Amino acid sequence: MKNCNWCDKLFKGSVSYQIYCSETCRTDATKEKIAQRYIHQRRQKRKGKDRTCKMCKTSLSIYNDEPLCNNCLINPSEVNKTLRQIKRLLNE
Repeated sequence: MKNCNWCDKLFKGSVSYQIYCSETCRTDATKEKIAQRYIHQRRQKRKGKDRTCKMCKTSLSIYNDEPLCNNCLINPSEVNKTLRQIKRLLNE
């Protein structure tokens, strides 16, 4: 008996080198690997390129997938609204 590399379910393989319990698990694992490879390749393409935030023009990391920096992604009005809700809950 082996554990499936995707869902960790115990199964009996039909061949000695089988690592997934079903075709569904094998397909899902393959899709995940392809997605991770795509993300890695996209980040590697950003190396050496000067990327800046669309709003504040600060330099962006190759790991930042957004066109904005983290500071500009945060909406101050949403933060204030959430803080007011927290204060209201604490006062009740």
